[in-house]
Amino acid sequence: MLISQLLTYGTTVHAKSEVVTWTGDDTRRTTFGEVGKDAARVAHALRALGVEGDDRVGTFMWNNAEHLAVYLGVPSMGAVLHAWNIRLFAEQLVYVANHGGAKVVFVDTTLLPLLLPSLPELTHLRHVVINGPVDEETRAAVSAAPHVEGLHSWSELLADYLDTFDWPEDVDENDACGLCYTSGTTGNPKGVAYSHRSNFLHSLAAVGTMNLSARDRVLLVVPMFHANAWGMPYTAMVTGMTLLMPDRFLQGDHLAAFGEAEGATFGAGVPTIWTDMLRSLDNGSRKLPLVKTLLIGGSAAAPSLIRGYWDRHGIDIMHAWGMTETSPLASAALEPPGLTRDDDEYWPYRFSQGRISAGVEARLVDDDGNVVPWDGESIGEIELRGNWITGSYLRTGGESEVDIAEMDAKFDDDWLRTGDVGRISADGYLVLTDRAKDVIKSGGEWISSVELENALMAHPDVVEAAVIGVPDDRWDERPLAAVVLAPETSLTAPALRDFLSDSFAKWQLPERWTFIDEVPKTSVGKFDKKVLRQQYADGALEVEVL
Repeated sequence: MLISQLLTYGTTVHAKSEVVTWTGDDTRRTTFGEVGKDAARVAHALRALGVEGDDRVGTFMWNNAEHLAVYLGVPSMGAVLHAWNIRLFAEQLVYVANHGGAKVVFVDTTLLPLLLPSLPELTHLRHVVINGPVDEETRAAVSAAPHVEGLHSWSELLADYLDTFDWPEDVDENDACGLCYTSGTTGNPKGVAYSHRSNFLHSLAAVGTMNLSARDRVLLVVPMFHANAWGMPYTAMVTGMTLLMPDRFLQGDHLAAFGEAEGATFGAGVPTIWTDMLRSLDNGSRKLPLVKTLLIGGSAAAPSLIRGYWDRHGIDIMHAWGMTETSPLASAALEPPGLTRDDDEYWPYRFSQGRISAGVEARLVDDDGNVVPWDGESIGEIELRGNWITGSYLRTGGESEVDIAEMDAKFDDDWLRTGDVGRISADGYLVLTDRAKDVIKSGGEWISSVELENALMAHPDVVEAAVIGVPDDRWDERPLAAVVLAPETSLTAPALRDFLSDSFAKWQLPERWTFIDEVPKTSVGKFDKKVLRQQYADGALEVEVL
């Protein structure tokens, strides 16, 4: 089970399938067959640059056709693909790049301003390949980096090489083919190495879960550096589905325009992306009549977002759950069997994180370390193991004691401790109630920040809402609601508290409220609650106490 097998199959059987890259007002088009030829040229070029065995090759790119060619070519030649997160702070980027050890990096021209300041600190990097024009200022900056030996243009580098490559067959399917990093809570980001076998199996599982085929035209918004691009590049090789790549144009208006122009039938992205696009659809300027499903992952989607797409546009939201360590598919909210949208039980299934995927084992462990049943009521931390679930983090020998302690703490024997808290029904549907570090314990009782957030975001005048626990002299901890209001809205904290009162006990309702311009987010679009906590501790939030 090798990535080269997926590449060969996809670029032969589905040679005429398309990769369409958005330019902001037009498209660039190519085929799977041509991408396969570019992947071969990439492999030849990397061999010439000294990439051998399982050397790492980095990317610092948007979702576009060139990135796909590298995504396929690097693991197929036996090397390890390491997609660098373009949204990391400079210090984190340097750590991740050096820990991963990439010798070559492919960079989009538009991302050079983010990368060039860090180049002098990238001790393993020897070659930079730029996709796009190269100006003299860039040449000077790269030349000044003490470890870099060569600067290359994508088009010039690939022009000299054959469009076929003898993909090695002696690669072990259990060898690493890809590398992604997940954020550390107190230490540095942690590396997760994906094997050929795990990615191969994951791609097959994704095909069945998402019900994708060559008829689909998939708006791939999830970044290719985020949790293995949710396996979509490899799934495309299996199915032949058209890939609609948005490049750097990730605003809702752009995505709606791109999806409308190209007849998108499916999409994959985080909630903030689809929330922005829903606003574009709601204003009536764009329509997506062929889209049947939008996949949401990365963080929980509010029920109001799920119902908003269906009630106003007839588009299903498929809620999925996973993480970098799970490749990422662990569960997906498939259509509940035997129910229709008119049944009261239907929507709770669709609002859940979905049914545990075949090939994944899941258990719930309570605060005392006991495994609790799948009964839809018992709460515990979700622990996983399976065919594409990591069993350890990448270690190079340079990790700090904090890093090592964090790595060890993430595993319970051979089970991955996800840090998510929730319950699982007897038929395998998962409902997250919180992150273990985010759950609020007030007076000895648990309050779910996720449930409060979902309820708040169901209000038509609320754009975003995040709830955190803050210290309280009497109850140890109480919820603070941070709310982003829609423009020209005069909604008040007492009104929002009244809005919640029908769904929550009085003791669960927040007394502390703050109205902010935007909820802080991580590099992959999740609410960054540790930033909110720090802002509260620093007195940077204007808090109203009811």
